Amino acid sequence: MTESGADERRRGAAVSTKRRRTVRGAGEAARRAAEELTELIRHRLEGVSAVRRGEDDGWIVDVDVLELARIPDTTSLLATYRVELDPAGELVQYRRIARYRRGAQDQ
Repeated sequence: MTESGADERRRGAAVSTKRRRTVRGAGEAARRAAEELTELIRHRLEGVSAVRRGEDDGWIVDVDVLELARIPDTTSLLATYRVELDPAGELVQYRRIARYRRGAQDQ
């Protein structure tokens, strides 16, 4: 086998191993979803408000972020984004599901 063939085989094995690795629980799913989302939207993470199993053994995570800081802080605008991960923890999709003032009460 040529060197390039061996290199290709090694790279292919590494990629397929990565694809087969699954998320090991809600905590890991929450961390991955928060990291992926904040990297894409560039807002400060406030926390994770929900984690649940999705279809196809993936995860659905609700991530809260600060969209607009204001003074006083109780008037800052926050948003909740729903992030869907596949079983390997890769981002499938996300969307904003709520936007609210920090000082607003749940209804």
